[in-house]
Amino acid sequence: MRVFKDVAELEQAVGSHLGFSGWHTVTQQQIDAFADATGDHQWIHVRPEDAAQGPFGTTIAHGYLTLSLVPQLVWQIYKVEGVKMGVNYGANKLRFPAPVPVNSKVRAGADLISVTSSERGHEVITRLTIEREGGDKPACVVETVSILVP
Repeated sequence: MRVFKDVAELEQAVGSHLGFSGWHTVTQQQIDAFADATGDHQWIHVRPEDAAQGPFGTTIAHGYLTLSLVPQLVWQIYKVEGVKMGVNYGANKLRFPAPVPVNSKVRAGADLISVTSSERGHEVITRLTIEREGGDKPACVVETVSILVP
């Protein structure tokens, strides 16, 4: 994990790659729990027998499940000390170029795009790329926007 002592030190890293998270295995139990939480019970996610005959040969994680892994993965990559809190503010760009089959291992890589001051605090834009072990395309690419509150 990369630790920045304050926002000023984080600003010095703009334009750089911040590192990678550890690997996380996406299980059927996690997929089913996400389906229950969101009401999205499409067969390609929750019915292994049907999904085995489908286009991916198995169940796949919801795209938004993959996106929801961002907080747990990014917290393994970097942190900024000297702030009260960080708040998710939104996303500028989001794509799901490739599926995440059940039992896949995924990890995130982070590139720091910008750090700017605003009346809310310090706005941090980070490009996160979630890759699947053995995959040839990213599973998710998102520009996250966070606010660091001094």
